Amino acid sequence: MDKEQKAIERIKLASEMSIHHYGKPLVCTYSGGKDSDVILELFKRSGVSFEVHNSYTTADAPQTVRHIRNVFKQLKLDGIKCGIEMPVYGGKPTSMWKLIPQKLMPPTRKARYCCSVLKETGCANRYIATGVRWDESTARSERGEFEKIGHTKKEKEKFSTVMLMNDNVSYRRMTELCMKQNKMVVNPIIDWTHSDVWEFIHSGHIETCELYQCGYNRVGCIGCPIAGKKRWKEFSDFPKYKQIYIHAFERMLEERDKRGKENRWKSGEEVFLWWMEDDNIPGQMSIEDFIGEER
Repeated sequence: MDKEQKAIERIKLASEMSIHHYGKPLVCTYSGGKDSDVILELFKRSGVSFEVHNSYTTADAPQTVRHIRNVFKQLKLDGIKCGIEMPVYGGKPTSMWKLIPQKLMPPTRKARYCCSVLKETGCANRYIATGVRWDESTARSERGEFEKIGHTKKEKEKFSTVMLMNDNVSYRRMTELCMKQNKMVVNPIIDWTHSDVWEFIHSGHIETCELYQCGYNRVGCIGCPIAGKKRWKEFSDFPKYKQIYIHAFERMLEERDKRGKENRWKSGEEVFLWWMEDDNIPGQMSIEDFIGEER
């Protein structure tokens, strides 16, 4: 079985489980990136009933936002249910720029509170599909085809095996209860390589975000710490985002002062340079200094 067909079979199985255990269609999560475009096309080819969901991060590039809107416009014309969820924190509308002062620290690779608030809170108690792939990172290499979100590694392993309809009744009852109370995930293209993704896109003439034609290999949030030194290009291309981050860092420093927290920075600009891992900024705080401060 080729990778495309295997991915479609994963979608079909997850769709069957979603309808059976949740009584609702499988959700195709969509971020506007190339993997999302591949997943969406696979859903269309699978023939299953599905919905599409996007979490608005507030820090995507204008081109990414435009691509998402264009895709969703076409989905609505095709009669496919889709929605863009606005972020909420503490019961109130939020954004990347509001979170930074509230959390009293910049988002980092070790403290990615932005992802948990802006990207991962949607689709509660639903079965979702993502574009996670093993070859994207070491951390993702531990992910499985089918997952249960929000529990320990031992629990995830226990429920990583797909529950078929003919499994024994006691195991099914336990698993169904677990599924109904939590978000379940299928990763249809988890074993696809970067080349597999682009080959599928080119062969299927799938439209992707225009940033890929501008030298970008990812189209996530502008300034995401995971992008490392590539962020310098992002802020060169999108200077307004740099200023928005610096302003948020300034408000973060003000909030830290109000709460009597230590500050070794004098300005939002200094925080920005530290955050960008500029080796020429001595005597700065380490991530360990923030442990226990996050609200």
